[in-house]
Amino acid sequence: MKLIRSTAILALLVVVVLFWGALNHADAQGLTKIRVSDTPTTHHLNLYVAKEKGLFTKSGIDVQIQQAADPSAARDAVITKAADVYFACPSVNIAAIAGGAPLKIIAQVKKPCTSVLAVPKNSPIKEFKDLNGKTIAGLSPTCCAVVFINQKVRQAKASFNLVKLAGGPAIAALDAKQVDGAILEEPHASIAELKGYKTLFRGDMKETTCRTINVHKDFLANNVDALKKFIQAVDEANALILKNPVADDIVAIAVKYTGAPENAIRNGNHRLGFTTKLTVEAHNGLALALIEQGAIKTNPLPGAYAQEFKGITW
Repeated sequence: MKLIRSTAILALLVVVVLFWGALNHADAQGLTKIRVSDTPTTHHLNLYVAKEKGLFTKSGIDVQIQQAADPSAARDAVITKAADVYFACPSVNIAAIAGGAPLKIIAQVKKPCTSVLAVPKNSPIKEFKDLNGKTIAGLSPTCCAVVFINQKVRQAKASFNLVKLAGGPAIAALDAKQVDGAILEEPHASIAELKGYKTLFRGDMKETTCRTINVHKDFLANNVDALKKFIQAVDEANALILKNPVADDIVAIAVKYTGAPENAIRNGNHRLGFTTKLTVEAHNGLALALIEQGAIKTNPLPGAYAQEFKGITW
């Protein structure tokens, strides 16, 4: 009798597990999956907040965030269809599209660029012309901030030597006095600021653009409605962040996804101007600057923008 009862209970448990599994599978099937290739940064906080707050699921989409080593790797994942969407500096996207990559720009992530030039407190550098002959750390020659600062320095009839270093290594080089300054964005700009470095050109950088949301052409063609829901959810996350950029839950999400120090996040989060509206004029200026420095031959704008989002994000 006990054996029969145990068998019946086991059978019932199996039925319950199968039922819930089937139900959850049906729920998952009802959501459109969007794979986002992402290089962790507080600049993508709206992506993380939308994910953590359930805004994507509420919109009927299943967003899966896949970590990438750097923006170029995120871009390449989308080009090869290992992912569908990526967030990156527009220079990465403009250069790729100008070279024939099957990508479209659908929305802005934030503006303006939060980059600054961090220098020691006793540095003689105060203006763009003072960079003449200096050694400066920066992400790459085509980084938006590096392009902008290089333009300003050239206008002052000066030039500097760029050492290609990302945020953390750039600060380490600054600490070791291996460079005269470092071009840094948040949260590294705040990390340097909290360490006592002077930050220059913040006001000038307001003229610049920043990251965009980009998608593979084929995914766009087949998933316009899902992508519109994606952008709507990101916009909802933007509103939550902008209401209080240093709310405990917002900061906790930023720490979870980026690993950045909490004090740096609290110091710099108010500088992240999240929006989905594309900065069309600033992008065009960036494209022209990339042509001027020989990074691209032709300007792919405005053709690089997704027509499906005209009137929505541009």
